[in-house]
Amino acid sequence: MNINRRKFLQQSASLAAMALIVNRVDAKETLKQFGCQLYSIRDVLPKDPRGYMKQLADMGYKYFESYSQDPLWGMSPKDAKAFLSDIGVKMVSTHLGLQETNEEMIAKCAEAGLSYVICPGIGMQPSADAWKKKAETFTQHGETCKKYGLRYGYHNHSYSFQNANGVKGQRILLENTDPSLVCFELDMCWIEASGEDTLAHLKEYGKRYELCHIKQLETKDPRPKQTDLEKGIIDYKQLIRAAKDAGIRYYLVEQEQYPVSPIESMKNDAAYLKTLSF
Repeated sequence: MNINRRKFLQQSASLAAMALIVNRVDAKETLKQFGCQLYSIRDVLPKDPRGYMKQLADMGYKYFESYSQDPLWGMSPKDAKAFLSDIGVKMVSTHLGLQETNEEMIAKCAEAGLSYVICPGIGMQPSADAWKKKAETFTQHGETCKKYGLRYGYHNHSYSFQNANGVKGQRILLENTDPSLVCFELDMCWIEASGEDTLAHLKEYGKRYELCHIKQLETKDPRPKQTDLEKGIIDYKQLIRAAKDAGIRYYLVEQEQYPVSPIESMKNDAAYLKTLSF
C-alpha cells in the first residue's frame, strides 16, 4: 500500500469516527409509548368509563393508571383485561389508599393484568418515626403484592420533599424500604413545586423509581397552578432525559387543572408528548 492511500484511509476512518460522535451527541429520543392517570378525567369518567377510556386510547395513550376504590370501573378483572386489550391499552397500575389495600384487592388487580399497586399519598407525617412506620406498612403491602406478581409503590406529593423538623419524608421512605418489595412513582410536578433538585435526586435515587407522573406548572407561587404540558415552566426535555437515564419505565400524564376542559387538555398533552424529543 502506498503512502498516499494509507493516509487517505486513515483520514477517512477519522472522519467516520467524528461523524459517529456527532450523531450520538445530536441524537434525540421520543417517548415511543406513554400513558395517563385516569384521575385526569375524573369529572367525566364515571359517566361512561369505557367510552372515555376509548377516547384516551384514540389520543395515543398506551398505558392507564387507575384510581378509586373500584379501579376496574364496574368490570370484572377478566372483562377489564379483555376490554383494555381490545382498545390497545394496558392498565399498568392503580392508585389505592392504604385502607383500601388488602389481599383481595391486590389479587383482583393481578387478575386484571396490572403490574403495580401505588399508594397515592399519606399526608405530612409529624416525625421521622411516623415516616418509618409508613415505610413498614409499605413493606407489608409489598410482601402481599409480591405473592401475586405485582409491585407496591408510593407516589409523592410536594410535602414528601419538604424539610420539616430536619426530616424529609421521601428520603426516609426510600432508605427504610426494601427495593425488592417497594418501588416509587415520581410525580415530577410535585417534586419541582417543592423546590427539590429533581436532577440531583434522580442521580441519587433514580433506580428506586419505576413510574413517573408528567404534569405541568403554570406558576409555583403563591400556589402551584397547573396547565397543559406545552404551556408551563417545567422543562420536560431535561426531566424526561434524566428519568430515562435513571431507568424509569412508565411515563403517565396526570393533569388536575385545565385551561378549557379535561378532554381538551388530554388531547393537547398527548400531541405534545408525541413530538417531544430529548
